[in-house]
Amino acid sequence: MADAAAQSAYEKITEEFRNTQSDLSSYIEARQKLESQLQENKIVQKEFSILDDHSKIYKLIGPVLVPQEKGEAVMNVDKRLEFIESEIKRIEGQINDTRAKSDKKRAELISFQAQLQEKARS
Repeated sequence: MADAAAQSAYEKITEEFRNTQSDLSSYIEARQKLESQLQENKIVQKEFSILDDHSKIYKLIGPVLVPQEKGEAVMNVDKRLEFIESEIKRIEGQINDTRAKSDKKRAELISFQAQLQEKARS
């Protein structure tokens, strides 16, 4: 009976560890996407700095290219960069929290395995 309870507890800790690893993986993937968007928007920002004030800028809205003022386009890209950077910081926090949880669960698993091995030897 104690073995069944120990096995159940071990499976629960293992499942929690797997869940934290899965969460960590999804957060890292989200961060990578945000980093990609950040780089794309920095390239756009750099291109805008090269253009003169009278250059024609178009924004893609659905299947249509709509003319846009340079100032408005620059402002939109700047705001997008701010948003992406804040999202990266938020995701970084989640990654750090999840890594801490994962490390804690890993330590619990190792400790639990050691206890099971000690009981098996006894």
